[in-house]
Amino acid sequence: MSRIIVLITLSNVLCLALFPTTIFSQKAQSTTHANSISDTNNHRTQKDICLEQVVVTGQYKPQSLSKSVYNVRTISSDQIKSRAATNIQQLLNTQPGIRFSTDLTLGVSDIELMGMSGRNVKILVDGYPMLDRSDTRESLNQIDVNLIERIEIVEGPMSVIYGSDALAGVINIITKSPKNAKYSVFAKVQEETVGNEYDFHQGKGIHQKSVGLNWRKENIYADATVSSNQFGGWNLPSKSAFIQEVNAISNKWKPKDQYLGNIKLGYKNDKIHIWYRTFAMHEDIDSRYGINPNTYLAKLQTYRTNRYNHQISSNWLISEKFGLEVSAAYTDLSRKTITTIHDYNSNTSTLSTEKGEQDLAEFNTLFLRPTLQHYLSEKLTFQYGLEFNKDAGTGARIKGRPHIQDMAAFISSEYKPLTKLTIRPGVRFLKNSMYDAPKFVPALNTKFDITRNLDLRLSYAKGYRAPTLRELYFDFVDASHAIIGNENLKAETSNSWNGTVSYQKLHAAKNQLHKITLSTFYNVFNDRIDYAIDSANPSITTLLNIDTYKTAGFTLDNSINLKHFKTTLGFSYIGRYNRLSENLNAVNEFSWTPEIFGELTYLFEKSRTSLNLFVKHSGKRPSYQLSNSNVNTAQLVKLDGMTIADAMINQPVLKYLDVSIGVKNLFNVTTLNSTQTVSSGAHSSSNGVNTNYGRSFVLGLTYNMTK
Repeated sequence: MSRIIVLITLSNVLCLALFPTTIFSQKAQSTTHANSISDTNNHRTQKDICLEQVVVTGQYKPQSLSKSVYNVRTISSDQIKSRAATNIQQLLNTQPGIRFSTDLTLGVSDIELMGMSGRNVKILVDGYPMLDRSDTRESLNQIDVNLIERIEIVEGPMSVIYGSDALAGVINIITKSPKNAKYSVFAKVQEETVGNEYDFHQGKGIHQKSVGLNWRKENIYADATVSSNQFGGWNLPSKSAFIQEVNAISNKWKPKDQYLGNIKLGYKNDKIHIWYRTFAMHEDIDSRYGINPNTYLAKLQTYRTNRYNHQISSNWLISEKFGLEVSAAYTDLSRKTITTIHDYNSNTSTLSTEKGEQDLAEFNTLFLRPTLQHYLSEKLTFQYGLEFNKDAGTGARIKGRPHIQDMAAFISSEYKPLTKLTIRPGVRFLKNSMYDAPKFVPALNTKFDITRNLDLRLSYAKGYRAPTLRELYFDFVDASHAIIGNENLKAETSNSWNGTVSYQKLHAAKNQLHKITLSTFYNVFNDRIDYAIDSANPSITTLLNIDTYKTAGFTLDNSINLKHFKTTLGFSYIGRYNRLSENLNAVNEFSWTPEIFGELTYLFEKSRTSLNLFVKHSGKRPSYQLSNSNVNTAQLVKLDGMTIADAMINQPVLKYLDVSIGVKNLFNVTTLNSTQTVSSGAHSSSNGVNTNYGRSFVLGLTYNMTK
């Protein structure tokens, strides 16, 4: 058997095409609505069966992955468990087309999908949009990873269904559903080094603790989870260090303390499912600037974020032909900057009075979305929906007390004129109170079942991104910055074309699943919002609709899932538009970056030991910048490639206890060299790009008991 596995693996390596997500067996899943996953038993049996995954993102009702008109990529519960991740970034960083960047000044990270920044990626939790205070998707790492059942990723515009920001695609985080058991108890403790730094008593390293309780009686259920994550920072100056340049804090990973809570109450029967949930999150990110050797004064700065999410959902199966879902949410988000000056002569602290060093910004959003599913016949289904969003913000740097109201109506249908053809057109009509929004946004998705095992998906969609409150009304002025918002911004728009060819072969009797997928995309963005110098005052930076931007590329992946063995290997090639190509003939229109990604999992049946390896290599990232000596010429600059790899072992030791041990960032990647000589962002640096805090070692204990 081992020789067969080796031969199969080698043959697929030569093809450069081994696969995405497949799963170890799970008992059958069922769900009552499109934004929650049903009861799932994750216990692996000796008679594992390859079951196809059920997806909900963008669907009228939960259905198998192969029947979806969208190309949905998933991260399963088994993959999440095997990663021993402390945040969602660690779950996504080895996925194709996904890349993260870190702002060390603010201590937050942002995501990139298909060559587009996080401002173009819609982040959802069970279909509810997450609120971010800026154009970075820092909310991704403010979600409790212990609540996640799986993650669904749809590439390409999803603006018809999900509205603004979904130009690049959607990341939908599906949380765990209530168990059928009377009650269950969950507890987790995980310790992790940060590079070669670790000290439990002094707070160095990563310390994660979580506890959860699930209770159910007949149709009523309740869940509660509390988690804490402490990150001790890395490469920090000592509290007593003498630093000649007081503000020299570059290349320092900031300490972070995070506390998360979740409560969910619900009622569920065959016709109705109603639930209410609240998330709470408190986060402190600390900056140490060191001690001035002349005055013995030290500046200490804390970025404090509080987030409260209230969600309520009601699903009613009216009849065999009609289903109604009503979703509502309210989010409060605040971020406070606290700057103190500590005098080591007198051992006293005072608040800094320098401009911009004390600040409180508060944001809130109201979300309401009713949708009606109309199953007219086996060949024709309609979805009708309304959506209302109201965003508001206040703060010393926000002009006035602005609020933005966004109202939309959308309709889509799924028509099957032939057994092997599915057509899904849709359109969204928009009305906004503050910015120039497109009147309507169309989309057309098609799926052709060429053979029983081979299908083709082709789609066109128009997307849009609304200007954020910060872009419209936020003014940031200090000793070295003058950034002014622009109330006259228009929405960004895009036109996107996607195509996917997928081959899947299932041998249920042999417990084997083989899948090959080739997907391509081409995106054109108009009125892209970017920073520019104010023509009336060169000392001021503002925001304008100035850019055209394009991305293109393809991904080839191939998977094999045997009874106890799963392997993935794939290749992607992504091109990003060079704006200088329009004026300089010597510059190529696209700069291309290759990626190779893979995953290997083996389960020993007798001991139930799981061995897991996750790898992604991102090649060099080229771009062009104007030559300092001649503005009519451009020079090619490159950011070094990197290889991210994690190796984990999961071992059940008792009936309810699992142990995880492993290494993250095997190749100790910390900083990427860059030949760029000019900084391009407010918090960027030309001294290289910091990507990670180095190789780390992990030990975790997880307790799961169900009665």
